[in-house]
Amino acid sequence: MMTKNIVLPSTSASPESTKATSTVLAGQERTPPPGYIHLGVAKEIVPSLRDFGIEPDPVIREAGLNPLVFDDGSNVIPHAALGRLLTLCVTRTNCPHFGLLVGKRATILSFGIVGRLMQHSETMGDAVRALVSNLSIQNRGAVPSLAISGDTAIFTYSVYQLDIESAEQISDGAIAVAINALRTLCGLQWNPIEVLLPRAAPVDQDPYRRHFHAPVRFNQEIAAIVFPARDLDIRIAGADPMLRAMLEERINQLKTGSGSEFSDDIRRLLRTRLTNHRCSADDIAHLLAIHRRTLNRRLKVGGMGYRAITNEIRFEIARQLLEDTEVPLGQIAAALGYSEASAFTRAFRRWSGQTPTTWRAEGRPV
Repeated sequence: MMTKNIVLPSTSASPESTKATSTVLAGQERTPPPGYIHLGVAKEIVPSLRDFGIEPDPVIREAGLNPLVFDDGSNVIPHAALGRLLTLCVTRTNCPHFGLLVGKRATILSFGIVGRLMQHSETMGDAVRALVSNLSIQNRGAVPSLAISGDTAIFTYSVYQLDIESAEQISDGAIAVAINALRTLCGLQWNPIEVLLPRAAPVDQDPYRRHFHAPVRFNQEIAAIVFPARDLDIRIAGADPMLRAMLEERINQLKTGSGSEFSDDIRRLLRTRLTNHRCSADDIAHLLAIHRRTLNRRLKVGGMGYRAITNEIRFEIARQLLEDTEVPLGQIAAALGYSEASAFTRAFRRWSGQTPTTWRAEGRPV
């Protein structure tokens, strides 16, 4: 993908500082459309395959991608293609935690301009909020969030695209690189309280414990990093306020010019909230500071109503939990807002033509 340099406003910064800033801002020139991502973290698939003695190009082509795309982390690929590629990688390497290995190799700079903004944020909390607020300019197939409960902070990462393969591998990699990013900001000695992963517990859990240096809980509804809320106040060494302002301005330009679909933004919001918040149309309208009728009108332009989108996201979450975890049906039903497992079963049958139990037993239908 061709890029062009950004003309920066004149400042009193030194020529060396201006040159460095120009380099930082020049790489990412457009926000991907819904369902697409900048390569970013996925660029590490190539060296990860080579670690197993496997030539990456044939595997990448089999996933429907051009191997040359992986030469530049700012290139854009379909999120679904990433899922297909990771499925192939797990099969070729016979490594059930391949996504974790990819994430381990990635760094805070794998988040592109957002990673740079994190590095120059004032505190760790500002950095995490920058990631939550702005990752959409790099990744339109997943959504992060940050919640604080008492003295505990929870960073979550949710894959939200329909029919995505290897969602558990994507989540593994995302949480792994998020840990790397937080250690970059806070020091290599920083460790979370625990890590939650929405996948069945693997036979060998040591790779997870070695990287996270914390207890890992599998079969969870979400992928999350749990850490002390006080860590959000840790100040980031070397943060440059001028560079931060420039990065924020450039990110705002990218977001303003993204042309993102309103219904996709609603999906992103629902994906972070459906399992732990009230999510009526009135609640979402209130969050967006718009009237309920305005919400309905804008969704109608895209051809879908709020209820249809909500059920779409519920079905997506249910499928991921049924396929990738051993979470009991009652727990899935409760997470999705159903008062009884029987109500969830009826809804799932309407969506899929199968009961949740049958879906889980048979796996993803061909």
